[in-house]
Amino acid sequence: MKKRNPALTRFFFLLSLCVGVWVLNLSCSSKPTDVRTVIPADALVYLETNDLGKTVGAITESEAFARASSKKPDLSAINGVRVAVAVTGFQTAEQDAGEDKVIGKIIPHFVAVAETNAWSWQTTSFAENKLGEFINDVYGGAVELNVSPKNDGKYFVWTAQDGRKAYALVQGSVIYFGNDESSIEKCQAVKRGETESIAKNPKITSGDRLAFGYISPDGVAQIANIAGTMFAGNTDEDSEIKSFVARVLPEILRNSVSEAAWIATSKPGGQIEDSYSIALKPEIAKTFSENFVAGSDFDPDISRFLPAEFVSTTRYNFRDPRAAWNIAVRTAQSSTDAISGNLIGAFSGSLFEPYGVEDPELFLKAAGNVFETAAFDADGDDVVIVARVNDFEALRRSVAKEINFAAAPEKLEGADVWRSADGEIAFAIVEGRMILGDAAIVSKCLKARNEGTNLVTVAMGARLNGLKAPISTVGTETDPAARLAEVLGERKNEETPLSQRYDTETSFDQNGIQRRSTSDFGLIGTIIEQFRAE
Repeated sequence: MKKRNPALTRFFFLLSLCVGVWVLNLSCSSKPTDVRTVIPADALVYLETNDLGKTVGAITESEAFARASSKKPDLSAINGVRVAVAVTGFQTAEQDAGEDKVIGKIIPHFVAVAETNAWSWQTTSFAENKLGEFINDVYGGAVELNVSPKNDGKYFVWTAQDGRKAYALVQGSVIYFGNDESSIEKCQAVKRGETESIAKNPKITSGDRLAFGYISPDGVAQIANIAGTMFAGNTDEDSEIKSFVARVLPEILRNSVSEAAWIATSKPGGQIEDSYSIALKPEIAKTFSENFVAGSDFDPDISRFLPAEFVSTTRYNFRDPRAAWNIAVRTAQSSTDAISGNLIGAFSGSLFEPYGVEDPELFLKAAGNVFETAAFDADGDDVVIVARVNDFEALRRSVAKEINFAAAPEKLEGADVWRSADGEIAFAIVEGRMILGDAAIVSKCLKARNEGTNLVTVAMGARLNGLKAPISTVGTETDPAARLAEVLGERKNEETPLSQRYDTETSFDQNGIQRRSTSDFGLIGTIIEQFRAE
């Protein structure tokens, strides 16, 4: 699994898990607090779970978890514990990356609210001892604690030697915890009735689910700025390109996306379904829904040309792929200024370069409405694209100029194959279909077609064929360190990785982008694994 910034998720899971494990689940004398009713309405990001035990149990009971873990946690003590997290702002900082390098770091200002279902003295003891131990460990030791009465409760302030602080307020069975004092005070203002709570937002829905998340319009705007900075920082391009990405990407996101929501639910077979709804600006959503439509000319046989040992494969099935591509590019261009828009048009084709495609528009015109890409390594370096051939001459003109079609083709596994001069890229034609990309992978694809061990012959192929969205993906994520098993259980051994299979469908409607993903651990697993000690 890909490692993500743990600044919010580490604290979210730590608080909820420790509270649940420590308390005795005794009934309180007062009515339990509905945690969402004390979260401020202007929260940028909101997360909640109504039953922490049920949420974590959805992961630990899966077969995939059992394969990597020899022990499951006892979750009986956290059943019914409800937790809500609000991000109220973001702060940028610099972090030493070694070798005289400094990278940007994003620190969310957050507050986590937990209804512990415990007596006040139990919650207070937890804050002073268990939570204090964690903060002392995170801040490198020698943390000073100051406890004082505040807002009819006990207020805790932990101060690290470098000046960093963490805060907690215990009021009865409820604990407020965060890295920003003002975030806790905002919750208190909501509780006193001075400001509105997020509970009144109609987008904060209820239902039978494991977890829920929401990003507000203001949250989208701030996250867009962060995305631009982080994306640019992770590229190997020169400073001018980094600056361009950091400036333009936030503009495109802010001018395209309105808000977003996430719902996690349990599915039969021990899997988790993550549903994402990304609301687009009305005019963009309308255009996408009318043009990003699945075609009726389906080609499941295309999977015969892909070896079964892929990492991930994505099938694109558009009624008109060329039109969809042009609309996507024009939308990005119209979301920024004219000069930047022209640059986007000039460089948009670089997204196809890893596959050996030089002219995306010509390629999509010549290849038909169904094509499939596949990656055979976690970094996405070994990739190919498979498509039907509608216009061979146009396809030849669309691929990288390094491939010399003037030369006679090589015969390999019954196919005509042309290679680049350096031998790194290959283009093959067989059975009215083309395979283009990494030369070694193209050879494997041709062998898979002839030897009969390909995507069609394995369960993942049937899983892919069952997906009918315009964009459908199946794949496997493997974590050699089995971080999730270490957090929630006990790893069997150092040789057994933690692996999960997943499928994802992306479609478009009048509201925007709808994305559904089914996997063994879901986004919840990604959140929880950040709790692993480094």
